[in-house]
Amino acid sequence: MRRLIASLAMLGMLTACQHHPSSVADNSELGPGATTFSPGIMVNDLAAHVRVLSSEPYRHRTPGSASEQRTIEYLVQQFERIGVAPGNGDRWVQDVPFIASTVDKPDQVTLDVAGAVGTLSLAFGKDMVVNSPAGHAHSELDAASLVFVGYGIVAPEQHWDDYAGVDVHGKTVVILANDPGWDSNDAQLFGGRIPTTYGRWSYKVEQAALHGAAAALVIHDPQAAGVGWNGLVTHWSGTRYSDPGTSSHRTAIAGWLNADAARSLFAYAGIDFIKATQAAHERGFKAMNIPAQLSTRFDSTIQHGVSHNVIAKVVGSKKPDEAIIFSTHTEDAASNPHLRGPTDSAAGLGGLLEMAEAFAHKAPKAHRTVYFIAFTMEGSGLLGSQYYVKHPVISLDHTIADINMDALPTLGPSRDAAVIGFGKSDLDDYFADALRAQHRRLTPADMEVQGVFYRSDQLSFASHGVPVLYARSGLDLVQGGTAAGHKRFGDYLRMLDGDAPNDEAHWNLQGEVEDLRALFMVGGRLSMETTYPKWKAGADFARRPTSQATQ
Repeated sequence: MRRLIASLAMLGMLTACQHHPSSVADNSELGPGATTFSPGIMVNDLAAHVRVLSSEPYRHRTPGSASEQRTIEYLVQQFERIGVAPGNGDRWVQDVPFIASTVDKPDQVTLDVAGAVGTLSLAFGKDMVVNSPAGHAHSELDAASLVFVGYGIVAPEQHWDDYAGVDVHGKTVVILANDPGWDSNDAQLFGGRIPTTYGRWSYKVEQAALHGAAAALVIHDPQAAGVGWNGLVTHWSGTRYSDPGTSSHRTAIAGWLNADAARSLFAYAGIDFIKATQAAHERGFKAMNIPAQLSTRFDSTIQHGVSHNVIAKVVGSKKPDEAIIFSTHTEDAASNPHLRGPTDSAAGLGGLLEMAEAFAHKAPKAHRTVYFIAFTMEGSGLLGSQYYVKHPVISLDHTIADINMDALPTLGPSRDAAVIGFGKSDLDDYFADALRAQHRRLTPADMEVQGVFYRSDQLSFASHGVPVLYARSGLDLVQGGTAAGHKRFGDYLRMLDGDAPNDEAHWNLQGEVEDLRALFMVGGRLSMETTYPKWKAGADFARRPTSQATQ
């Protein structure tokens, strides 16, 4: 009976978000014939936003850039038109400080490995990429010792410590990507093929710094890392951003080794790469010294700046001190000339505006406050959302959920929708109910094995105990089924890596609209309830002990 009532309520919200009279929008940037918006979530409205946000004046919206400022102004203009309120007191933005670090002349940077049989030189881009996470203008290693530390993980609950019994102070640690469960396909280790927080590159570098290492190099594997080498090189050849407040928790130098380069390094040092990596899968693995020394030196251009999270809200009518958050990110892939429109953050930003439009006109009004946040620097270690959870505009204890809409792929209408991070919280059940109202079904996400959950902004909330929902269209497309879905999703991933162009001819926003309507139903239901969704047994996360949330 409870599920039936919830489904009927969601059907009402679905109908409400589709059938509203148009409202007038005074926005000359949208061009002729695009001066009206519906209060519902509609394809034409979404396309109008995406068209603006993916146009040349708005692209390359890196932190502190003119394009970022132009994007912020557009979001604020639209929020004002919609009639929602500023979300950070009387401000639409939250200032986020950053350090920008760019390696000078990267094509001249090498890692030189000296051993008993001579010197092995690894070139930037071809063999490796490096930067200074600590934000040093000059970085240098002079014959630093090398240590292979397996996965570089310290996890007491897993009885796992890759740093046990080894001193890495002043040394360079070489680390495997992801975690032992993923690579060994052993369901008894960590999450098996389901990645965990221990697989994140940033976690590995933080652990290396905590143990005194001077440098950390992670061995690249496209499946384990969730990104191809070309995409990685493109990302690392430009500017890297970091939080100035945490520079002491980072190594002076960090980066990635191409898998072939790592094999060459191990072979050069007389170590069997296969045996060493297989040993790292086992509990009780002992870090091993690599009989070679690493030298490098490079300069970086260091700049300090301020970027911005954009925050809007619809104030709750009965419980304004409790909140549901809808989030996405503003930053796009500035250095990739192939990325356009809905393949970067434009689709997510357009979806955020459509969600605000729907909640602003929702009847009855939401009892709880609903926030709409566009985070900066998602692709730079989630810096915007990490800053927010340290400085929230409303208590995280009273934040009911974060519903993240990160770069929604435009695959077209699907018979299913996928949750990334499936099985972690009650929000899966809320989403399943919403999909049933659309005659669709819920599936775990194929991208789960690529660890996307641990690289998107909802992780910042989950790590602080707030239940999250991160979902997008499934691959069983209405036109063409799963075969077409896998092909289109493969095309989408190639666009993200810069291996294929994209333009408006490739857009199909109807599937995204259906996903947004389902997420609207979830948020609408949460906004009217009095209970708090819970984390499920066995999840990596839990509400903070200090939480006053009613269960």
